[in-house]
Amino acid sequence: MAVYYQLERHRAYRLILDQILGGEIDVSASFSERRLSEKLDMGRTPIREALRDLARDGILEVHPAKGTYLRPLYLEDVREIYEIRKALEGLAAATAAERGASAELSAYGTRFRDMIENPHSYPPNEVDDIGADFHLEVFRCAQNRNLLEIYEPIRIRFKLAFRVPRFADHARVHGSVPEHLDILDAIERQDAVAAQRLIGTHLDNGVKARLKILDGLRDSRPGREPSTTIRTAQ
Repeated sequence: MAVYYQLERHRAYRLILDQILGGEIDVSASFSERRLSEKLDMGRTPIREALRDLARDGILEVHPAKGTYLRPLYLEDVREIYEIRKALEGLAAATAAERGASAELSAYGTRFRDMIENPHSYPPNEVDDIGADFHLEVFRCAQNRNLLEIYEPIRIRFKLAFRVPRFADHARVHGSVPEHLDILDAIERQDAVAAQRLIGTHLDNGVKARLKILDGLRDSRPGREPSTTIRTAQ
C-alpha cells in the first residue's frame, strides 16, 4: 500500500507539472487541492503531497491563510540559478567527456549541423527545446544518478519560469547552436577540460542575454520586478 501511495504521489507531481507547462492551469491563481483532484481524477491525498513536494523543490510557494502559488522568478533568482547550473553542468560535461559520448548524445551533432546550415527551417522554440534536451542528455551521458537528481528540480523551475518564448532573443537562441556543437565535439574528443570550459562560457552567454531581457521588461514596468508572468525561452 505504501508503494501505491508513493507512485500516486509521483504521478500527481508529474501531472501537475504537465498542466502548468501546457498552460492548462491558471498559474496566477491559488493551487486548489479540490480543483486539481477533480481535474486530474485523483484523490486529494496524493495531490496534497505532490503540492508539498513542488513547494520543497522551489516550484511553488505556500502563503499561510492565502494559498499555494507558483513561485515568482526574480533577477537575483536567475543569477543564482545560472551559478548552480554552471557548477553542475560543468561537472556533468567533464564527467561525460571522461566516460565518452553516448550514441544518444552524439546524435545531436547531425541536428545541430543542420540547424546551422538551415536556420530558417527551425523556429526559435524548436531550437530552444532541442537545446534543452541536449543539456539533459549531457547529464545522462555522465552516468551519475545523484547528479541528475540534484539538477532536475533546478531544470524544472527554470523551464517553468521561461517556458514562453515570446520575449526571447531569437538571435541568441540560434547563436547557441554552434556553442552546443562545440560542447559536443569536446565531449566526443574526451577533452574534459574543454567541455567544462565551453559549457561554462555557453551558460555565461545565456545568463547575460536573459538578464538583459528581464532588465528591459523591468524598466518597462515601473516599480515592479520581473515575475513568473514575464518569461523568455529556455
